[in-house]
This record gives sequence, C-alpha cells and structure tokens, in this order.
Amino acid sequence: MAGMFWIFAAVGLGVAGLVVLGFLSVRVLVAARGLTREIDRSRQRLASSSDRPR
Repeated sequence: MAGMFWIFAAVGLGVAGLVVLGFLSVRVLVAARGLTREIDRSRQRLASSSDRPR
C-alpha cells in the first residue's frame, strides 16, 4: 500500500509541475505579445518623427 502512495504522489507532483509550466508559458506569451505591440508603437513614433522636417 505504501508503494501506491509514492506512485500517486509522484504523478500528482508531475501534474502540478505541468500546470505551473503551462501557466508560466501563458504569461510569457502574453508578455511577448505586449512587447511586440510596444515595439510597433515605438517604431511608428520614430518613423513619424523622422518624416517631419526639422
């Protein structure tokens, strides 16, 4: 019976680890999307400022 406990504990910890990795990967993807928008916005601002005559 004790052997089954360790199997269930190992599987539970493995699933919990996968849940944490999934959550963190979603956060990274959301941050990358926000960074892409910020880079595009900065690129547009730089392009518009370089088009203006001095």
